[in-house]
Amino acid sequence: MASSSKANLAEQDEGEEAEEIEHFNDFTLASSWERFISEIEATCRQWLADGPKRLLEKGAVHLDSSDNIYKVKSELKNAAKIYSMEYYFEISGKIADWNCTLHDLQLCFGVKEFLVISPQSASGVVLDAPEDTKLLSAVSIALANCSSLWPAFVPVHDPSRKAFIGIQNMGTIFTRRFEADRIGSQVPIKFMHLEGLYELFVSKFAYCMSDHSMHLFRVHLLMKLTYQTLPNDEDNYDDIQEADTESAKSETSPGCDNPNRKHWDDDCPWNEWYSAEDPVMGFDLVVTWSEKVVESSLEMAEMENASPHEAEKWILAPNLYPNLDGSKGDRIGFASQLHLLVNALEMSFEAPFIEDFVSVENPGSDNLESTMVIPPPTVLDRVLKDLFLEDPQLPDFAKDEHKSSRAIKGAPVESLFAQFCLHSLWFGNCNIRAISVLWIEFVREIRWHWEESQPLPKIPANGSIDLATCLINQKLQMLAICIGKKRELNEEFEDCIGTKDNASANMEKMQEVTKVGDESSSFHAQSQAFDEKRDSLLTPEGFNGSKTVESKFSANAQDVHSADKSTLDSIRRGSAGPVGSMKLLKLCQSLHAPFTQSAPLMTEDMHEERLHAIETFGFSCNFSAQLERETLSSDMSAFKAANPGAVFEDFIRWYSPRDWENDESEAKGPSTDLTEGMNIDWPPQGRLSRRMSESGNFWRKIWDEAPILPASEQKPLLDPNREGEKILHYLETMQPHQLLEQMVCTAFRASADTLNQTNYGSLKEMDTKMDQLYLTMASTLRPLQVNLLSNTSDTIEDLQRLCVVFEHVEKLLILAASLHRRFRQVPRISEAIFSNYYNFYLPTMGIGLADVDTQKEFDMKLQLSQNERQVVSNMFTPPTANQSWRKVLSMGNHLNGHEPILREIIFSMHDNASDNHYASSSPRDYQQDTETYRMYTCGTSNDLRGLLSPLRMLAIECH
Repeated sequence: MASSSKANLAEQDEGEEAEEIEHFNDFTLASSWERFISEIEATCRQWLADGPKRLLEKGAVHLDSSDNIYKVKSELKNAAKIYSMEYYFEISGKIADWNCTLHDLQLCFGVKEFLVISPQSASGVVLDAPEDTKLLSAVSIALANCSSLWPAFVPVHDPSRKAFIGIQNMGTIFTRRFEADRIGSQVPIKFMHLEGLYELFVSKFAYCMSDHSMHLFRVHLLMKLTYQTLPNDEDNYDDIQEADTESAKSETSPGCDNPNRKHWDDDCPWNEWYSAEDPVMGFDLVVTWSEKVVESSLEMAEMENASPHEAEKWILAPNLYPNLDGSKGDRIGFASQLHLLVNALEMSFEAPFIEDFVSVENPGSDNLESTMVIPPPTVLDRVLKDLFLEDPQLPDFAKDEHKSSRAIKGAPVESLFAQFCLHSLWFGNCNIRAISVLWIEFVREIRWHWEESQPLPKIPANGSIDLATCLINQKLQMLAICIGKKRELNEEFEDCIGTKDNASANMEKMQEVTKVGDESSSFHAQSQAFDEKRDSLLTPEGFNGSKTVESKFSANAQDVHSADKSTLDSIRRGSAGPVGSMKLLKLCQSLHAPFTQSAPLMTEDMHEERLHAIETFGFSCNFSAQLERETLSSDMSAFKAANPGAVFEDFIRWYSPRDWENDESEAKGPSTDLTEGMNIDWPPQGRLSRRMSESGNFWRKIWDEAPILPASEQKPLLDPNREGEKILHYLETMQPHQLLEQMVCTAFRASADTLNQTNYGSLKEMDTKMDQLYLTMASTLRPLQVNLLSNTSDTIEDLQRLCVVFEHVEKLLILAASLHRRFRQVPRISEAIFSNYYNFYLPTMGIGLADVDTQKEFDMKLQLSQNERQVVSNMFTPPTANQSWRKVLSMGNHLNGHEPILREIIFSMHDNASDNHYASSSPRDYQQDTETYRMYTCGTSNDLRGLLSPLRMLAIECH
């Protein structure tokens, strides 16, 4: 028991000693404020040790407002409060220029890297004066311990004032103090002028002088003025165009000098279909003066009246349309309508006939009526009138055509079907029902032209069919030719009726003629005018136009042959002249080439039918002759008429030389001396080829059946009535998806060709994108050109992606056109702006516009040369009468009557550190020129808000 009691007493003594130790104040331990300083010092040492590159690897955050500034953040705790310390730094060692994007504190105080420490509260600023002093002291001690020269700032007062206080250790010499504040209301009028701002700055250090204007202070001045073009209304745009025209009257461009302009793109090729929003909203012009030394307020007053043309730098910044790089589908253009046309193509497989989309008896007509609207009849009539308006002069279909345009199997942009497709894009919002209605009326109008023998407009009447175009365009070309042939036949029939009376008057004279030769001569005389007309149309280039050729034969039968020759020449018809020295086999006479009818024109589907027949039945001499029976019979008849007494072998020698095997070479070229004709070997030696000499040869059968008729008296190979009705039947009964497939190809090609006519100068990037667009369209539209599309095909998705690509290129082209027309005299500006925007926009061109990140804005600043300033100055036209409401407080430095919307000025005083009382203890050899005072002002004056406009004053004092 005694031992246990002693133990208890010992424990009580130890407890009392412990209590005495706990209540002992040991001043050798760190306080909370010292621990706070130590924590700041540790964080700063870590940032200093890492450096900018390592901090980037650790996740430094890039500031959106600047291109080259990053920040790292750390949380600090002092007692019950939590503070946030941020370190701002640049990754480049070069000091940023004033014209670059700077942080506010960099711009105000001229620092490069700095710290900002602020409480984590709702306001984010220090509202208590002792607290901000304590924070600055803690940061200053921590930075001094780290031997760091970083300036540190603390936000104070109300957040709207954007006020700061700061401190910076400048080694062992002196310390810089920073103060920043903002006057947000009731700005004195004198502070809107340079003279008043100068006096305000001088008052910071000239405390004892009552009249600052009477004393001289060497103040360094930097000034930057920002001008902004007026809103892009039409009156302002006309004034700009007039100024450019007056300054460069020698410059010519179609439509640019139109005094009745109503919209900026009135003379652009797409304006016929839609009006585009000008992608360039305006421009900001930043004018910067070089550093000057001002010694009095009078010099400031003179500088306020200086012209901006005297400034050292002019920097131009374009303001582009907000949705240019991130549209949500609210922009109307070719791309948006082509997307609707692709949707119509996808729906076209739901019905077998076009009338099903219009008929009320169609089971799905209720859905069509509710979702697809048809324009009123007045709109339909206006479209048809525009399509079938007869132009006295056909357009040049190959004009301004892209080199890759013909790789797309569509139709030329100026052709009838291409114009129909372009109208369809805007007819009833390009839905399948509206397209069906327009197509039915379109075909009905074409039938009227056929029945009335009226020429089709917008189709070349050159007598040829362009097989590189779509099938509908080929059919329309064929129909135009048939209408022309039909008109010729009608005119000839009317001429025959008109000459009927004259023919009966000469009947008695014709009855006296009894000989066959005379009858032929009389008949030939009657039809001479008709023959000459048809022969002139059929005469091939390079043939001799003479219809008779004189020659002499052997002396043994010279008289007989001469008599025979005169007889044969009198009945020779349709001859285009002799063929070299070739002679007929049975008669020693020259072989004459006949005038022949042109081969019948065929469209692509007709060629495919012939090829399919050849593949089915095989290619042989007789089968090919059957396919070409009409043409072959016509040529044989013409050959017989031009060469009386000719045999089948003569025709083969002329028509198919490879089927005549010569034993000896025939003389080439006619003899120059007609007397030498008797010495020519005759008859020619040779024989028919094996295939022509076979029994039952179909060519010989046609030869035996062919009548002796020149081409002018033959039935035309092309029956216009039959072919015309077949074409109309094709147009009236074609399936909807066949129509839409050809419409999609033609619409894409016509839209691209329309945009390709835009004048955008020599922008190489735009040329490249247009080339790529045509190649992309050709590859994407190929399944439609070979009829491989189905309602389950993936081609629809490819077409929708093609619409996105088309929209990207269309927007770039409109921007290029807008820039080019503004800077036509100085193309370097438009090329630089477009190239910069192209590189900015290029990453978004592989995705849909709905997925474009619109947070990042296009920001570009272009420095102008002296010869470019006048063109940019013309953009700032004096305010017109309807802009007289733009009353502003005068700030001076006007540019063509325009005030700067923003004026930024930096005042500074420079002293030698060894010559002032702040450096009394410094070494004598320290001769650094230091900025002792600095004030940055940023003032605006807009409309009647001058007294309420903000003015920010920032000063640096040395202690």
